[in-house]
Amino acid sequence: MESKHSLAKSFKFAFEGLRIAFAKGRNFRIQIIIGLLAVIAGMVLNLSMSDWLDLTLVIFLVLILELVNTVIETILDIVNPEVSDRVKVAKDVAAATVLLASIGSVIIGALLFLPKLFR
Repeated sequence: MESKHSLAKSFKFAFEGLRIAFAKGRNFRIQIIIGLLAVIAGMVLNLSMSDWLDLTLVIFLVLILELVNTVIETILDIVNPEVSDRVKVAKDVAAATVLLASIGSVIIGALLFLPKLFR
């Protein structure tokens, strides 16, 4: 599929999306802060390369799913602005994906950090 925009313009759109998500998305900001705190903890605790890989993957997984959740909710609000049981189900399930990723990231964080803290 051929793009109608230059590569530079495509990157500009993507960075604008991140800016909007950060400016308007309370949960996205919270997740960024928690991710940054995890990175600082990783530096302090001198994580191994494989630990950094795990940490990086879970941080980005949570952030990506939060962005996808925002897209789903925004599209549903445009398509069906009235309260609807079916729209509620879609929004709740989309939010559940972020919740599960967040719970998983806490578990992985505990497995990465707790043994190093208790040494």
